[in-house]
Amino acid sequence: MKHKGVVLFFLFVPFFLFAQNETELIKKIKSKLDQVNDYQASGMLKIDVSFIKAPNSVIKVYYKKPDKFTIKKEGGISILPKGGFGANLNSIFITDKYTIVPAGETTLNNVKVKIIKLLPLEENSNVVITTLYIDEKELLVKKSVITTKENGTYQIELAYGKYSNWGLPDTVVFVFNIKEYKLPKGVTVEYESGDKKSKINPDENKKGKVEISYSNYIINKGIPDSFFGK
Repeated sequence: MKHKGVVLFFLFVPFFLFAQNETELIKKIKSKLDQVNDYQASGMLKIDVSFIKAPNSVIKVYYKKPDKFTIKKEGGISILPKGGFGANLNSIFITDKYTIVPAGETTLNNVKVKIIKLLPLEENSNVVITTLYIDEKELLVKKSVITTKENGTYQIELAYGKYSNWGLPDTVVFVFNIKEYKLPKGVTVEYESGDKKSKINPDENKKGKVEISYSNYIINKGIPDSFFGK
């Protein structure tokens, strides 16, 4: 029995050390993102869904710590999840009430990344699990896969450029399953395109993709709360 306890100890210690390392990594990511108190950004929104004929839209994106986020564009409406999940990486780290689980390593675009899973501790959380793919050297989240109770599983891919020191991406690609994505009862998302309107059929078992390409950010210049509405 004594030998068995020793074996279990040596099996447990490496996992504990790995978990400690991942916890420190998450803290560093959060610290990097915490540099940004607010921003406004200009960009281009592209919707790639087979049955929606939507032109690319010029947009303005606004964020204020901890959870105020909005996208403004002329015509149509955004089909991003409520609260900006996906487009706004900060939303993942609003709470620290989750268990951090190491999940190995892989490569994305020839870059080695660590895989970390976040399991929410709150029973009423809409998020079931978040999987992060992190460039440890640059302290950047390159990809996340989020499973929710209401909107199924969606994936976010992020590419960085001159704003990487702030943890802010140049491009965000949000991919979701139309059938799993929760839409308003009885209708759908409508997007104005000329004189015609296209509707999403919620029964379609297809992928939708939304891409935001940012051209510039204005960081930490202050945005009043009233700007975000209720």
